Amino acid sequence: MAIRKIVNYPAEILEQKCKEVVKFDKKLAKMLDDMYDTMIEFDGVGLAAPQIGLDARVAIVDIDDESGTIEMINPQILQQEGEQTGPEGCLSFPGLYGEVTRPNFVKIEALDRKGRKFTLEAGGFLARAIQHEIDHLDGILFTSKVTRYLEEDELEGEDSE
Repeated sequence: MAIRKIVNYPAEILEQKCKEVVKFDKKLAKMLDDMYDTMIEFDGVGLAAPQIGLDARVAIVDIDDESGTIEMINPQILQQEGEQTGPEGCLSFPGLYGEVTRPNFVKIEALDRKGRKFTLEAGGFLARAIQHEIDHLDGILFTSKVTRYLEEDELEGEDSE
């Protein structure tokens, strides 16, 4: 396992729609392991493949709760409900934070590292983190959804996504 370099904005790959994963092999497993190590090293709660320079529909989320680490390959949003507004950051935008409104509930379908399909329902902060990472896979950056930028002292206790 290795710590990968985080790709920062304005790198082109961050604004591209990523390719579907078709091969579920040791290379994919290593990428997921590296993504986890990288996310932890940089104190994030989520990481998408384009953030480490890879064109693949792969993202992970771990908000440090009972859900554990969620690995999402070729994720699709099936349902969204409600609304929440809160602070977001992004490892590809160091030191930048903004207030973003997203659905408060999300239901997704994705594949795990072995290619098995699963569905997941999430609310609150976990729903926010999942949607932020899936946006990355579609080339959508959180900055396009910010209603107001925040100063670091307004963030007390918040994690970067």
